[in-house]
Amino acid sequence: MLRRAVRRARPFAILAAIAVALGLAGCMGNADDQAKLQRQARAALARWADAVAAAGGPSQIVLVGELTGQVGDWEPAVGDNNKRALMAGLVEAPADLPAAAPPDGEVRWQDGTTASVPLMSARRVVTAIQGADTEPCGDDCVPLRITASRLTTGPIATSHGIATAPIWELTLEGTAVRMTHVAIADPVTVVPPPWDPNDRPVGIAIESASGSVGGRELTVAFVGAPPGDQPCGEDYTAEAVESELAVVVIVTRHPHVTIGACTSVGAPRTATLELATPLGERTVLEVQQGLPVLIVLTR
Repeated sequence: MLRRAVRRARPFAILAAIAVALGLAGCMGNADDQAKLQRQARAALARWADAVAAAGGPSQIVLVGELTGQVGDWEPAVGDNNKRALMAGLVEAPADLPAAAPPDGEVRWQDGTTASVPLMSARRVVTAIQGADTEPCGDDCVPLRITASRLTTGPIATSHGIATAPIWELTLEGTAVRMTHVAIADPVTVVPPPWDPNDRPVGIAIESASGSVGGRELTVAFVGAPPGDQPCGEDYTAEAVESELAVVVIVTRHPHVTIGACTSVGAPRTATLELATPLGERTVLEVQQGLPVLIVLTR
């Protein structure tokens, strides 16, 4: 089973979920925060437009989440080093690793829809892993050494649902764990703004959305506080900032004044909004980093 490595798993979203659960995020209803949310949304739409242009135009396939993962669990003897090395993209490839791109592959969604896609070579995948925005590993970190490669298929998350797609599986020296990377070439990739502790993004990052291609109603899922009739509960509303290419969702908190201790555990919540125009093939973005989210899509 393919498991995605949690290398850059939306640190802003994690922080925001914790803040909401603890009731420390403050009310998103004040004018300053609402204005900042609008600025973040417009900036996210601009970055997405730039990313689409850089990829050569709109694509039927927008990848969601981490592209690098692993199959299996690290053995105790190598786990600490190998986990850090994978998170840092510290990998070495043999000279004979295939450099030629394989023939085009197929992406197949759960509803039977398919798309033909160009694929990366195994060597280009390694270069992508090495060049990703990564975590530091430390001077004592030993690189992961690739010994073999195999083109296979596995589940991937896309902006329009879960699909099966070509994936490179890389065998590593000294461990039974195999490293994986989505083999699709030149995906639309957006780079979030750098983290600024003095000007942190505001808002709640949605985790997924559901709707239909021809519909205007969109339901989003996120981590929030318990419902309003519970201690420290909140209600939520949502709105969209839209472009021809994407939709950024802003979730607004409506806290209830209650007496009593608050739980520190976040609650799964949803909110429904109406788009100005049908969703179509547009991508849905969360408001903090402007990253695409999974859409459970009814075609």
